[in-house]
Amino acid sequence: MPRPLTDPRALLPLTPAVFYVLLALADDDRHGYGIAKDVAARTDGTVRLGPGTLYGTLTRLVDAGLVVERATRTSDERRRYYRLTPFGRRVAEAEAERLEHMVGLARAKALLSGGRAR
Repeated sequence: MPRPLTDPRALLPLTPAVFYVLLALADDDRHGYGIAKDVAARTDGTVRLGPGTLYGTLTRLVDAGLVVERATRTSDERRRYYRLTPFGRRVAEAEAERLEHMVGLARAKALLSGGRAR
């Protein structure tokens, strides 16, 4: 039996789809369509998760223990709600820190505004 992962960095780097789903679940439980709407809204429509990508990603996240499926909150039993686990939050935080470091490197090389080459 494989040992469960305890170091969030062992799962990095995340794919963009995985990171967007974790971000969508960081502040509230959501059903699949709600996750897709949140991602589209936060990216001004530049990122759209299709059903295959979204539900494939959710299945992998549940299997990895980053997300759990919750009972429905409405009378519509077809909707499955998802919640970020504490480990899932740590993975999302580790990825955000990794990306922040990369952006810092890009700024230092004057690839982004606010930076200067050394």
